[in-house]
Amino acid sequence: QVQLVESGGGLVQAGGSLRLSCAASGNIRSITTMGWYRQAPGKQRELVADITGRGTINYAESVKGRFAISRDNAKNTVYLQMNSLKPEDTDVYYCRADILTANWSRRDSWGQGTQVTVSS
Repeated sequence: QVQLVESGGGLVQAGGSLRLSCAASGNIRSITTMGWYRQAPGKQRELVADITGRGTINYAESVKGRFAISRDNAKNTVYLQMNSLKPEDTDVYYCRADILTANWSRRDSWGQGTQVTVSS
């Protein structure tokens, strides 16, 4: 059993910043890619940013230069620093992790989502 718990969402004015955190816990042997996705009502979930275990990073074009993803492997935690936020960044943000459990099973795990609202 593995679990992802997100925190850090909220309401912020345009131009402001927020930092999201996502901690993985449970029967974990290792985690390869960790990432953040977002989804607006009626739309498909889309990648915001992800980071491999070796530190290779991928960003959506819409957030390049404004958002920064990082991870702490010792804590099984991934972060998303969001700067210069825009109203169009308003979404529910989900954490995702590709987890290898202690009994050698792979788990494509998702968090419960955290709301980010940017007011104009």
